[in-house]
Amino acid sequence: MLDLPLTFLKRPALPSVPQPWLLVLLHGVGSNEQDLYSLCAQLPERYYVLSLRAPYRMGPGAFAWFDYSIEPGGVRTIDEAQEAASRALLAQTLAGASEQLGIPPDRTVVAGFSQGGAMALGLLLTQPALMRAAIVWHGRLLDQPLAALAPADAFHGRALWVSHGTHDGVIPLAHAQAIAHHVAPLPLALTYREFPSEHEIRPSELAATLTWLEALSTTPNAF
Repeated sequence: MLDLPLTFLKRPALPSVPQPWLLVLLHGVGSNEQDLYSLCAQLPERYYVLSLRAPYRMGPGAFAWFDYSIEPGGVRTIDEAQEAASRALLAQTLAGASEQLGIPPDRTVVAGFSQGGAMALGLLLTQPALMRAAIVWHGRLLDQPLAALAPADAFHGRALWVSHGTHDGVIPLAHAQAIAHHVAPLPLALTYREFPSEHEIRPSELAATLTWLEALSTTPNAF
């Protein structure tokens, strides 16, 4: 029985897999752990999947990793204390899952959509030792994790997938391009893709992500 600080859904890896990987899924704002968990049927069976629920309740079945407001002129302000607290809870969850499942950080991937993507990226940038790679679907780079960026040497051997929709009206494409720009100096393997979509994970984007995920876990030194 897994004992973790966040509510979750799980799908164990195939029992015959000798060295399973861990895939942790982080939903977007206003959603819950059921959302990305619906992808399980398409995810590689060598991955033990954990789909987490964000800690802040917005309404029935709706949760967030942090609250935010949009000021006049479009400037977005986030609740920095909530973001920091969520990032700490995620770190505890990853460490706890790794220890209890016996899956080390070098076989752990954190994937998030929208606000969940921002959290996955923030966790990679501040505590890369907790994971092998992060997946950011339609996310953004927050200022807060940049202020606590890990030393460059800590990113050796880490990988990052960033994909975004060219017609995303919720988080504009420029935010994904900003991620690529900011991580370019770091010694990690970045894969950046744009898709003709809105604020959603369409089949073509998911298929490309899964190809990358499969290579990450099956091809030594692929990234």
